[in-house]
Amino acid sequence: MIRRLAIGLLALLAWAVLPAAAQTRAWLDRGEINEGETVALNIATDQAVDQIDYAPLRAQFALGGQSVRRQFEWVNGQARRQTVFSVGLRPRGPGTWTVPALRVGQASTAPLQLVVRAPTVQPATPDSDVFVETTVDAERPYVQQTVGVTVRLNYAIPLLSGELDLDPPAGASLQRVGEDISYQRMLGGRRYQVLERRYLLVPERSGPLLLPGARLTAIRGPGFAGPLFEDDRTPVSAAAPARLLQVRPIPAEAPSPWLPLHALRLRYLRAPTQAFAGAATNVEVELEADGATAAQAPALEWPATPGVQVFPEPAQVQERFVDGRPQVSVRRVFALVPQQPGALSLPGPQLAWWDADAGRAQRATLPPLRLQVAPGTAAAASAADGAMPAAASAAVPASPPAAAPQVPARPAIPRGAGDVLALWLWGGVLVLALLAAGVAGVRRWRARRAHGPAPAAEAPALPVALASGDLAAIARALTGAAGCTGEDLDAVAARLQDPAQVEAVRALQAARWGGGAPQAALQALRQTFAKGPRWRAMAQATADPLPPLYPESR
Repeated sequence: MIRRLAIGLLALLAWAVLPAAAQTRAWLDRGEINEGETVALNIATDQAVDQIDYAPLRAQFALGGQSVRRQFEWVNGQARRQTVFSVGLRPRGPGTWTVPALRVGQASTAPLQLVVRAPTVQPATPDSDVFVETTVDAERPYVQQTVGVTVRLNYAIPLLSGELDLDPPAGASLQRVGEDISYQRMLGGRRYQVLERRYLLVPERSGPLLLPGARLTAIRGPGFAGPLFEDDRTPVSAAAPARLLQVRPIPAEAPSPWLPLHALRLRYLRAPTQAFAGAATNVEVELEADGATAAQAPALEWPATPGVQVFPEPAQVQERFVDGRPQVSVRRVFALVPQQPGALSLPGPQLAWWDADAGRAQRATLPPLRLQVAPGTAAAASAADGAMPAAASAAVPASPPAAAPQVPARPAIPRGAGDVLALWLWGGVLVLALLAAGVAGVRRWRARRAHGPAPAAEAPALPVALASGDLAAIARALTGAAGCTGEDLDAVAARLQDPAQVEAVRALQAARWGGGAPQAALQALRQTFAKGPRWRAMAQATADPLPPLYPESR
């Protein structure tokens, strides 16, 4: 008996002095969660590992944040190192899930079970503290038709935090648009806070389409008043019922390109009745499409008409969300340049589309635009009536008449004793005057070559610049046609003869540098320069009877 007791004591002492055996274990912080929540998987080990391979978890879970915590402790007089790995797991749906075993150094963890509860679908009644609604603007959409989806979270209790999710269905694309909207509503005498979120759903194939209900996973507080304690926070979840849509295929009689909409409207914003041949007249058209986004907006074009040039400006697109679905408006200005005078009837824009509500092809049209085209430009007509703008006449300085070189009159030949000397002196003066006149003539010839207008060489550049609508290009074309260096519009205005063209150049200067209206300046330039610039004759400089003090270097 004594011998057995001694052996037991020796074994107990040996166990006490041996280091602790290697241990590796895993656990979940919760065994049951609601769908959409995240659970923490913790793994503690004394193995000498720096990281764990979580690849076996990705098939069933979405991984969240990861952390590593290392600690040292003494056990039975021996130093022990322990490492705790943590990773967030989010199951991919409700049900019972198995967390597979993971390899940790030379050891492995045991499999774990996790129960995921489906969110409770609560009806929209005053007895529900939290409920979620999902609405669509079309129960039977067509393929590639944009469907507006609206999700509303209604809650009458305080929510400290939460996530509102809507999964995309199979066979369709789902895109969130805009910002969340918050407001209040009354239901059965109870006030609810509402969070509204909007999506765009585009079916990719025909047949039944199951849209999952939006779901909420949140943390509920104790109340709108009073202290907050950690024990007062409880999880809450809710979900909207799923929606079953029947997607219809593209009809055989549908127009191309395929454009399913709820409504399409065209209208004139500016529709003039008079125009001038060779001058631009602006027409503005607006398109409104109910059920389309900015990316799906149809192109707004003006139909080609013989005898009329069309110069469209960039379209202005505005997108909005009205009554649970997208709407887009497109505005565009077209500059029409008739080539011949007379009565002109221009066909308006037309667009073919598919009425998704009525299930038939439609065509949106505008009535013809009727113009009475007068001959010439507006500037030419006002000049013919003798009207001249005061600003234009004040901007153009009066041209002084050309002055001939001043040659002194031939003097009478003196008589008497100094006839020979006087004749020599007067002859020298006459030669100097003729020489000065020749030098002045050479200078004027050089000035005409260097600064004279060259409309024939630059004529093609100005119409192209006017058609492009680029004010900088128009300024370069005008200065080039005037033979000026750089962008000197003052010199261009000084060399123009037509007051209306001078006024248009001043408007161009104001639009580029003085805060003027670019569209008004462009219209004036197109009207006044439709037939090219009209240059005035260059004034000749008065000749100096004496040669220059410093002759021009060659």
